[in-house]
Amino acid sequence: MFPLGTVLVPSMVLPLHVFEPRYRVLVERCLAEEHLEFGVVLIERGHEVGGGDVRTSVGCMARIVAHEAFPDGRYGLVTVGTDRVRVLGWLDDDPYPRAEVERWLDPEPSKDAAELIGVAELALRHVLDLAHRHGLGVPPSDVEMSEDPALFSHQATALAPVGPLDKLTLLSASTVEERLQRLLDQLEHARILIEARTSE
Repeated sequence: MFPLGTVLVPSMVLPLHVFEPRYRVLVERCLAEEHLEFGVVLIERGHEVGGGDVRTSVGCMARIVAHEAFPDGRYGLVTVGTDRVRVLGWLDDDPYPRAEVERWLDPEPSKDAAELIGVAELALRHVLDLAHRHGLGVPPSDVEMSEDPALFSHQATALAPVGPLDKLTLLSASTVEERLQRLLDQLEHARILIEARTSE
């Protein structure tokens, strides 16, 4: 397991600079055993470096798709989120954080998901465009998105200009419909905050 200050979601690309000795061991074992996935969870309280953190119980598997080893033992990784996971229990951290997890797939979306996607996509593109026009460093509003309801909901989670705990709320939704509804609420809140900040 790799606790981070970032929420990874399925389909999201996550570059990593691995320098702590315990995570170098994790990467070396993944590469040596050709088991190229590890779990990523959000650090709820604490810091990424040094341990002693409080970790969330919902995360995402990260698949290593490219890596580079540096002479001093550091690694550069490019990973992609695959499946959501629930942490059933944390094990000891020797030699790196470990947990017993189960994969958590979305149930089949209902017919309501298609309508929610249309509304959520419009809201997301509007907020991204608004944030971009005010120089807030967000992805372009014309980014291409999947028509698959579950994949769209995860892409929208990754793109939404909201904080890590908000993204965790989206990742933790039990259904695609629930995730999209939560997303709409968060995007409206983000819109209000952006407009308030930029009108000062």
